[in-house]
Amino acid sequence: MSAAGHSQRLPLIDLLKVLASQLIVLHHLAFYGPMADRAAPLMPRVIDWLADPARMAVQVFLVVGGYLAALSLAPDGRVRTPTQVRSRLFERYLRLALPLALALLLAIVAAALARSWMEHPSVPLAPSPMQFAVHLLLLQDVVGVEALSAGVWYVAIDLQLYAALVLWLALVSTLLKGSEKIRRVLPWGVVMAVAWSAWCVNRDSTWDVFAPYFFAAHGLGALAAWARGSRTARAAFALALLGVLMGLWLEWRGRLALAAALAVLLWAAHEFRIRLAARPPLSRPAGLNALHALGQISYATFLVHFPVCLVVNAAFTAFVPPHAWLQAIGVLTAWAGSIAAGALFHHVAEAPLMRLVSRCKAAGWSVGPRGRRAVSG
Repeated sequence: MSAAGHSQRLPLIDLLKVLASQLIVLHHLAFYGPMADRAAPLMPRVIDWLADPARMAVQVFLVVGGYLAALSLAPDGRVRTPTQVRSRLFERYLRLALPLALALLLAIVAAALARSWMEHPSVPLAPSPMQFAVHLLLLQDVVGVEALSAGVWYVAIDLQLYAALVLWLALVSTLLKGSEKIRRVLPWGVVMAVAWSAWCVNRDSTWDVFAPYFFAAHGLGALAAWARGSRTARAAFALALLGVLMGLWLEWRGRLALAAALAVLLWAAHEFRIRLAARPPLSRPAGLNALHALGQISYATFLVHFPVCLVVNAAFTAFVPPHAWLQAIGVLTAWAGSIAAGALFHHVAEAPLMRLVSRCKAAGWSVGPRGRRAVSG
């Protein structure tokens, strides 16, 4: 979908992405580095909230990720073309890993600069080539390697979750040769995955480096997208929500309750848009373009905010007196700098890389031997 289309059809998605990305930046500012500790006397409750509860904002990315993946892979629950597993996963990997590789290089440089100005547990050590390679393969948490940047774990989880959904689509498409049959069966596998996660896996934090730990949030997002299209999908969505409520009865988890609420919000927003479409068109809300622009750079901001925060923390530690007001200015500087760096990174790195991936895909990497011969020729 074009950028304009996203802005017009999914403004709530942009809003959620913007809020979540900014909360994650502020969470890491409060959690890592000495600036927030020194500014805490000015706003102790705010800093405490940002350091812990605010991290639940990652549930927004999980639910929205499932919602958008479902719309992309199977609009309205219909798999219109055979699911090409390898090409889909390769494309997704490139879209995640290419910007990540550049962001990791920035993080390595930022950490080296920060180490020369301060000593703090939040500053990563210089990585070995093997450590960097493991990060590029998105395996750092699986093999127990120290992360080079905050939030890298989520990129790996996003790829795992996307892969699980693609594999389920491919399995259903292979076993059922009719589009309507696929549409009726597809949601129920996701319902079972949601229940398994909510009842069992999500209650054991040792699973938090693997996709099943997050199946509930991601699956609810996917089901909210498919619930737009059929009664079967709506029934599956309702049953999945009931399963999550049962899981919360077994063990309360605020993050899971938030994910369920977000999924319902996305579904309700679509129903509201349908009713609104029957009325005379309204004028375009002011600020929607700005909201969409911030939503577009949310992944870039997520990737590069840690190097920015690291350098600003080190500079304010080394060169600025440890007064609360001055350190609070440092926190605001790092926050604003993260947004600016995210915008720059998106325009000079992420967007060009995504266009390159799209051109390679259009040139035929996924159209079979004939297409590959045409490209090589």
